[in-house]
Amino acid sequence: MEARDATAGALVGSDGEEHKEQTATRAAAPNKDEAPGKSGFEKIFGFRKEDLTSWERLVTLLNRPTDPASLGIFRCLFGLLMAIDVTQERGLSHLDYRFLDGAPVCRFPLFNFLQPLPLDWMYLVYVVMFLGAVGIMLGCFYRLSCLMFISTYWYIFFLDKTAWNNHSYLYGLIGFQLTLMEGNRFWSIDGLRRPSIRNAHVPLWNYTILRTQIFIVYFIAGIKKLDADWVEGYSMSYLAHHWLFDPFKLLLPVEVINLLVVHGGGLVLDLTAGYLLFFDVTRPYGFFFVTYFHCMNSQLFSIGMFSYTMLATSPLFCYTDWPRRFFARFPEFLRAILPFTTSDIQPSTSCVYPEPQSTTTQRQETPPAAKASKLRLKHKLGAIFTIVYIMEQFFMPYSHFITQGYNNWTNGLYGYSWDMMVHSRSHQHVKITYKDGKTGEIGYLNPGVFTQSRRWKDHGDMLKQYATCLSQLLPRYNITEPEIYFDIWVSINERFQQRIFDPRVDVVRADWSPFRPNLWLMPLLVDLSPWRTKFQEIEGSLDNQTEIVFIADFPGLHLENFVSEDLGNTSIQVLQGKVNIEVVEEKKNYTLQPGEQLQVPAGAYHKVYTVSEEASCYMYIYVNTTEAALLENFTKLHEIQERVRNGTETEPLPPELQPLIAAANDDGAEVNATDPIVQLFLKRQRRMKEVKKRREAGVLERLDRFATKKYYTIRRGFLMTAIAMRNLAFGLPPLEQLTREVEFANMKAPQADGSQNDPLKDEVGHGEL
Repeated sequence: MEARDATAGALVGSDGEEHKEQTATRAAAPNKDEAPGKSGFEKIFGFRKEDLTSWERLVTLLNRPTDPASLGIFRCLFGLLMAIDVTQERGLSHLDYRFLDGAPVCRFPLFNFLQPLPLDWMYLVYVVMFLGAVGIMLGCFYRLSCLMFISTYWYIFFLDKTAWNNHSYLYGLIGFQLTLMEGNRFWSIDGLRRPSIRNAHVPLWNYTILRTQIFIVYFIAGIKKLDADWVEGYSMSYLAHHWLFDPFKLLLPVEVINLLVVHGGGLVLDLTAGYLLFFDVTRPYGFFFVTYFHCMNSQLFSIGMFSYTMLATSPLFCYTDWPRRFFARFPEFLRAILPFTTSDIQPSTSCVYPEPQSTTTQRQETPPAAKASKLRLKHKLGAIFTIVYIMEQFFMPYSHFITQGYNNWTNGLYGYSWDMMVHSRSHQHVKITYKDGKTGEIGYLNPGVFTQSRRWKDHGDMLKQYATCLSQLLPRYNITEPEIYFDIWVSINERFQQRIFDPRVDVVRADWSPFRPNLWLMPLLVDLSPWRTKFQEIEGSLDNQTEIVFIADFPGLHLENFVSEDLGNTSIQVLQGKVNIEVVEEKKNYTLQPGEQLQVPAGAYHKVYTVSEEASCYMYIYVNTTEAALLENFTKLHEIQERVRNGTETEPLPPELQPLIAAANDDGAEVNATDPIVQLFLKRQRRMKEVKKRREAGVLERLDRFATKKYYTIRRGFLMTAIAMRNLAFGLPPLEQLTREVEFANMKAPQADGSQNDPLKDEVGHGEL
């Protein structure tokens, strides 16, 4: 067997010089390329140990001539996916909602001086990015297209940290890599325009960098999952309840699926996927598990084109001539539009060829005079770039000791660390307090005011930017020299709800630097992690109508809380430490020890002070009496409707219940009801029937629904872009005309849920990870 592949750790890849002929004569002939003296190491890794013994040998190895076919196909797929992604996760379809012209909006760029352009010019930026992606796909003006794509992509990426994700970072990296590679040597318009580069060799380092990058994505993600929370099954426990895991539920309980399938399977796959894809023997298994994994992820998470992009990278680990052998199977009449299947590859000055040998058995693929056998500066620069880039990519996920102020409780630059899905967070209580610096007046702000994002609650750098922005906007509302205080409670990986930032610190004037620890970040109470097993026992002992929230607080601090009137029978029970509860209206104080509890009045404020020397732990136990009463009414209405449907209801219904008869006789009817409880009941019934209909829909119906939704999403993006380009070229039209054009762009499919005026931005969600 020919040794064509090599591992990322060895910094090499498939050898395109040694590829199979596609003719029957060549297939029947003995393999002359395989030297009889090849060692086992060379057969497995595709190079000799001696190739690493000197700098010259390493440069020669990394610039070894390689088949451009696999790189060319990947270039096409990546460009296509990025063109689609422009209207999806990059946000072209809801750009006007994302960048509001003239509105008082707080933004979160990487560098504070980065600001969005006026809205019409932002559409132009997206047009440039889209054309760059299409140019990459077609291999047309390849280098220029790459520059168009990455310059606009990184600008948009750095413009909004709230949209950062590991895969968004990956797209920018791959675009940067392709800019320096020779991806237009196979199946490209540039090849048609310039025959000298058509079907020409590419240096081996082009494949080395791409393969190593994908290996890093998998492997570092696996290393990050060695965290205790992941191994113990606390990071993504909610996933086990998804319908995708229903087949596993036939054999295993949900708890075992969560621990072994979701967490254990994810950990093992990430750690091994790179290795499975690299070697011939394990590659089929790697393809199967990786494909299954990404297909599931595409349904579990709102992650745009990421799953499909990772699927597109898998063939990079195959022999580099796989497209030639694949497309050679197609009928002859299609050959004109399909990629080259010939094995005659042109030489390239970007590669280093071995010295010609005077042997009668050597196959002369290209004229020796055209081959460069001496190392040139660009060959050395390519090798240097490969080594430096790979070292930097292995270093970045562990650069937390440099950038200490970006992530909270997981320090480092968020998005660069490949810590995908390692943490799940839930927020119970968020309070923003402002204080007028001159008058001392204290007030409260609605959490999320002046911003469309929710991620500021978890990241110190964004909180600092948000506080600074609020301090600049509040003077418009006669609040001078405002001080801003945040009281944010978050549970990470099913722990206690606890404060993430010190509520006593004025964040406007607080010191923050990416290179120093965040002094107003409260520590994660990891010593309380064992309580999570007890949480499950406590929750299991409660009935379905009783809810519970677990709280942990620091000594010297207090929680101010308001119990809604909907919440009846609300009590506080202490689990650890000592607390003092002040009922504000009653002006009474109660001290509780572990095991003691106190019922707090509904519709009133109370304060819980931690008076012990260590952190206090307590839980709120409450029943949503309004919801419980509503469910009880729903049950009674359902019973009445069932009696009407089967004819056992003998007494006439009062007028307010008459709509139940019409709904029972015609399930799909839109029935008007005067009683609000009946209205909610019928609305709930229609919604449940719609959900059931969607779940039971066939494959074709699901595909049709998916395609229709995507069509109208993409349609809006291009129509709004056309409007913006017209505005830039000819100026703004009359307001009535612009309104009609935007309404036409906002049009949805008649079958779509919701009204025609629902914000389209909701259709392209960006899942909080």
